Amino acid sequence: MKAMMKKLGMQVEQIEDVQSIVIKTPRGDYIFDSAEVSAMTMQGTTTYQVIGDIRFEPVAPDILKEDITMVAAQANVSEEKAKEALVSTKGDIAEAIMRLSSS
Repeated sequence: MKAMMKKLGMQVEQIEDVQSIVIKTPRGDYIFDSAEVSAMTMQGTTTYQVIGDIRFEPVAPDILKEDITMVAAQANVSEEKAKEALVSTKGDIAEAIMRLSSS
């Protein structure tokens, strides 16, 4: 098999000691921990194969300091709780105030 791959100009190499791989997208990050990675080069093009467990971490919305202060004042909570509520509601101020006021 290796001889045939070499004859075709194909080269496969295992990349050692990979700790993690992160693929960033506008919606969030795909994270592979302890992944196995191999690089295959053929006709001048290198393709990477990643094998491992993946998890997705959504991007936290940008929350303005003014929004945190306003939600904290309106819901009568700490700024830390206001920020948590804004993050969980993806920056929706009204929804964050409603959630904090009803609890």
